[in-house]
Amino acid sequence: MITIIDTYLQMDALFENEMFNRDKWVSYINSIYDNSANIFINDMKECLDNGNYVYEKDVLPIINAVHRHPALATLHSSFCKITDNLNKRIMECFGHELDIDIVLYIGLCNGAGWVTNINNRDVILLGIEKILELNWYDERSMCGLIYHELGHVYQKQYGAFAQHSENNSQNFVWQLFTEGIAMYFEQALVKDFNYYHQDKNGWLEWCDNHFQQILADFYSDLPTMTKSNQKYFGDWVSYNGRGDVGYYLGTKFVQQLCSEYDFEQLINAKIDDIYQEYLSFTETQL
Repeated sequence: MITIIDTYLQMDALFENEMFNRDKWVSYINSIYDNSANIFINDMKECLDNGNYVYEKDVLPIINAVHRHPALATLHSSFCKITDNLNKRIMECFGHELDIDIVLYIGLCNGAGWVTNINNRDVILLGIEKILELNWYDERSMCGLIYHELGHVYQKQYGAFAQHSENNSQNFVWQLFTEGIAMYFEQALVKDFNYYHQDKNGWLEWCDNHFQQILADFYSDLPTMTKSNQKYFGDWVSYNGRGDVGYYLGTKFVQQLCSEYDFEQLINAKIDDIYQEYLSFTETQL
């Protein structure tokens, strides 16, 4: 079952004179999950060490800004609306319950949405401080943060999510597929198969108008694609001035597959078979 852990009402106790108190935060985090504070502290330290960031300059101001942020109530309202009756809606759409916690909390800038495992339980962690910093507090953004990750968890818990090939091209096609599965999961929950949480500033219209170009470029890039040079997955990379274009292409791929196969079949598919399906999809669309 999905368990919603909402710590919104506990936030005020973490601030003294509008300043974040880290000692109180440690007790607060450990009250959610026993002895878990080091998970967050170590993640923050790794980020600081690898990115030449300084806690007092780069992390603390973001956390301190939470206490009086004008969008805080909007964020909480969005969270409550998106998670309301979530177990029931997933059962209606997919016939299975997910076994996961969704936690709204204040972190140490560990991420707006973070999927991990704590005490042998799958967890989606939603960091209030990062959500506010990134202006992702509206309902559309909250949908993207929660439903998309639930799509990955659904494939992990009821399908064959963790697959790898010695062929690097197959690995990137698998990423295209799994992101498409998560996007399809989102669309099914909102009951709109033209819904994309990334659709801002004409993103979807642009992708629709350039579908064949995106398809052809992804195919031609595959043989030399690496994590460092790929331009399709993530809002921090750019494909012709647009981010997250791989999510669009992956959704189109999975939507086509769903017209031929049952969703439960798809999430249990083998990486080799998905690669062959991708080749057929590309050939027929170009």
